[in-house]
Amino acid sequence: MSEPILTYLEHPSQPSLRLPALACDAHVHVFGPAERFAYAASRNFTPVDAPRESLFALHRLLGIERCVVVQSAVHGWDNSAVEDTLVAGEGRYLGVALVPADVADQELARLAAAGFRGVRFNFMKHLGGGATPEQVLALTERLAPLGLHLQLHFESSLVHSLAPMIRRSRVPVMIDHMGRVDAAAGADAPDFQALCELLRDERVHVKVSGIDRIDPRPPQGQAPYAHGVALAHLLVQEFTDRCVWGTDWPHPNHTHIPDDGQLVDALAQIAPEAAQRQALLVDNPARFYRF
Repeated sequence: MSEPILTYLEHPSQPSLRLPALACDAHVHVFGPAERFAYAASRNFTPVDAPRESLFALHRLLGIERCVVVQSAVHGWDNSAVEDTLVAGEGRYLGVALVPADVADQELARLAAAGFRGVRFNFMKHLGGGATPEQVLALTERLAPLGLHLQLHFESSLVHSLAPMIRRSRVPVMIDHMGRVDAAAGADAPDFQALCELLRDERVHVKVSGIDRIDPRPPQGQAPYAHGVALAHLLVQEFTDRCVWGTDWPHPNHTHIPDDGQLVDALAQIAPEAAQRQALLVDNPARFYRF
């Protein structure tokens, strides 16, 4: 592997937007420290450590009191770094695990007891092969008794082929990063319309994270990530009670390093009304993740 890659700003800006009490960052990762939590041999890059101490410091700066830590592919199926963060978070931090489709029921029960609320599956080329949709659907039968949800990260074009599996899931489904749609294509694009159609099923939820991923290079003269903000705003307007938000710190596999303070300030356009921000940042994650 080459030299470790720094994926986050060490000194992000202080946001001007004041977040409501108990605001939740519902999508972050932790990397390492490598001397305690080894990186997986199957990883596609080696990051600079982004340990829980750095995450806690970021959240103090941003005014965030709750968090959902999502297991990163750089640690593979060893969820120890996330579990360590949950222990230190004392109930304010919950988790989403990475597991193989044939994971033992005993391990699922252990993760649930440790503060994990769901399991994530990736259908992204850059993260390599994984379970099939049929295997993931079968696993939802075993997630249901434990109160674990299914989190899906997929390339936008797969929204059409994955939709039948999502609708048949035995557990609620959380879709990452607005389905990774191309924000520049606008709200009428087939992939975004298919995402909205899925969200008409009340068991399907979406993270309006990733405005910087679906709109990585905004046109000159526009506010940063204007296309991504516009689609996130539409989702919040139409599906107010089934959206959550996250920074996606420390921003792995990205085209650039976003400013987390800027991402917080974008919430003023994504959810311009105080009641919308209360739902997005507090009420929805509290209900879905059971803080």
